[in-house]
Amino acid sequence: MDVDRFVLSFFILFGFLGFSEIQGETVRVASFNVENYLTMDRMVSGRWREQYPKPSKEKRILRSIINQSNPDILAIQEIGERFYLNELWKDLNSSNGVRFSYSAWLPGMIEGEERHLALLSKIPFTLIDEPKDLSFKYFEVRRSPSRGLLEVEFETKGVKWSLFNLHLKSKWTERPDDPEASIRREREARVIRDYIRAKYPAYNDPNYLVVGDFNDHKNSAPMRRFLQVNNSTLTKMIQCQDKQGHFWTHYWDKQDSYSRFDYLLASPSMFKRLVPDSSRIGDFHLCLHGSDHRMVFTDLEF
Repeated sequence: MDVDRFVLSFFILFGFLGFSEIQGETVRVASFNVENYLTMDRMVSGRWREQYPKPSKEKRILRSIINQSNPDILAIQEIGERFYLNELWKDLNSSNGVRFSYSAWLPGMIEGEERHLALLSKIPFTLIDEPKDLSFKYFEVRRSPSRGLLEVEFETKGVKWSLFNLHLKSKWTERPDDPEASIRREREARVIRDYIRAKYPAYNDPNYLVVGDFNDHKNSAPMRRFLQVNNSTLTKMIQCQDKQGHFWTHYWDKQDSYSRFDYLLASPSMFKRLVPDSSRIGDFHLCLHGSDHRMVFTDLEF
C-alpha cells in the first residue's frame, strides 16, 4: 500500500513537472526615448533654467508609463550619465510597480556626447562590449555613431538571442550639404547594419531584435538598410500602434508635427515568436508630458 502511494505521488509530481516544462515563457520588450533625462539648459514652467535636471513631474510620468506597460526588458535612449540611470532604476524599484534586477549603460562614442543608451531588465543577460570599429566616411572625415550601439545577449528557455539598442543621428545638422543629416544617419545605419549582419548572417537563422530611436520614417534609407540586402531579409518591422490605431511615436511641438521614429525590428526567426496583437505604442495618460516620444513594446513567446 505504501509502495502504491509512492508510485502515485511520483507520477503526479512527474506529470506536473513535465507539464510545466513544456509551457512557454513570454517576454515583453520595450523601447523608450526618455527625452533629455540629464542636466541641461531648459525651459521649466515657462522659465529658462540653466543646468537644470529633468523636472520631477516628467520623471513621475516616465515611471508611470514604465509601470503601466510592465516590460521585462526596457531599452532606453537619451539618458545622461550612469548616475541618472541608477536614479531611474532606484525610483522604479522603490515604487510598487516594475522591479528590475539588472542594468546596463553605454557611454557615447564621441567626446562630449551627453545622451546615452541604457537597458533595464528583470532577466539576466550578458553585456557585449561595444563594437571596436563602427567608423564610416562622412564627407572629408571619419565619424562614428555618436551614441554607439548597446548589445546584450539573453537566453530564454534554452534559446539564445540578442538585443541591439541604438539611437541614430537626429535631423538637426550644421551642414547645408546634408539637409536634416540624412546622409550621416544613413551612414550610421549602414555601419551598424553591417556589424550585425557580419555577426549574425541571415543564413544561420539568428534570433535578434534591433530597437530604438531611428529618427526617420519607415520607408527611409536608414530603415531600409536594416530590413533587407538584395534579396536577403535581415529583419521585419514589428507593427506597433496605439489604441486609436495610430502609428506615430514622436511629437515635435514647435512644428506641431507627429512622426514615427521609434521601432522594433526582429530577425525572421525572432519575428515568428511574436505574440499576436501584443505590439503596442504606449498612449498612456499625460505621456507626452514626460517625453516627446511614446514607448513601443511587444511580447515574445519562447
